[in-house]
Amino acid sequence: MDSVIGGPEYPLPLEDYKRYGRQMILDGFGLQGQVNLSRASVAVVGAGGLGCPALQYLGAAGVGRIGIFDHDRVEISNLQRQILHNEETVGIVNSRLVIDAVTSAISASNALTLLAGYDLILDCTDNVPTRYLLSDTAVALKTPLVSGAAQKFDGQLCVYHYGENGPCYRCIFPVPPKPSNVGSCEELGILGAVTGIIGNMQALEAIKILTGLHDGKPVMHIYNALSTPPFRTIKLRSKREGCPACGTGALEKALVRDTDYVQFCGGLRPDWEHTGLAQGEAGKRIDAKSLSALLASDPFAVEIIDVRQPTEFGIVHLPGSKNVPLKQLVEYPQNMSRKSRSSSPAGWVTTHRRQQTRCEVSTEVRV
Repeated sequence: MDSVIGGPEYPLPLEDYKRYGRQMILDGFGLQGQVNLSRASVAVVGAGGLGCPALQYLGAAGVGRIGIFDHDRVEISNLQRQILHNEETVGIVNSRLVIDAVTSAISASNALTLLAGYDLILDCTDNVPTRYLLSDTAVALKTPLVSGAAQKFDGQLCVYHYGENGPCYRCIFPVPPKPSNVGSCEELGILGAVTGIIGNMQALEAIKILTGLHDGKPVMHIYNALSTPPFRTIKLRSKREGCPACGTGALEKALVRDTDYVQFCGGLRPDWEHTGLAQGEAGKRIDAKSLSALLASDPFAVEIIDVRQPTEFGIVHLPGSKNVPLKQLVEYPQNMSRKSRSSSPAGWVTTHRRQQTRCEVSTEVRV
């Protein structure tokens, strides 16, 4: 009977006053700030290393509706940074733990429909095509976008398309980076606590926007765990007049529907889309079991080139393999020793899953 306080001056359930009282007494927050959060809706795209901490704090702060968009599954290598999960949830779809779940991948054909109706979008993804897609979609839907990124010991955070003349992602990065310059956590590594810091900051920026505490100034926060001090903030330019997404005469929704974002970013397809060299390339791929059998029959039948970084090679590698990082192999193939190029009857290149695609896109590697 005492779960609800009656009257328009008490618009929240009694439990909310108890639960959120410590933040409601903050200057500038107050009762109205909590009411705003309870009525707000936030779309979180990606429930991984960034999305997990962001989701926890958005939910804990009292956001009324949270949509989680994640098509991926939990793997054991995710657990050092995706703190919503444990060994019992490995193999279970990430977004099963949320109230509103969308387990299909966000694409140009469905983004406008799936993200419509949310007050705010959080970009917690880890690939460049999706960053452009979410930014263009946020502009078309007139929704602020909180974008985070983390890799190795580094992270960055930015709010796009918010405030007077706030820039979108295309305003700051009109030309996407070359696929050969784009790394991943799988290849370069990631310290789990870094994703926690950036994900929490994404939640904080979202709460500031929803409660009216954000000043709307376009800045980028840059974090490095090994620097003292670890944070830097740089001022960003305002909206670019000629931006095809948010500038004068921008196409907005048509831009989202008509753009092939993977092609726009150089053709490097995300993990869930690419097939590496598995199909239509007979003779260019061998599985671990077949390679093991080949080496068992004749240890000198092939030479194995491992194109991972030296740190990864030092952790574990196939006996007898040679470490030639992919960038070095692609840019300076002539520097490989004569023995590596010709003395063995055959050669195999071992890679990460993502590096398979990068080999396919950037060059045809022959050993």
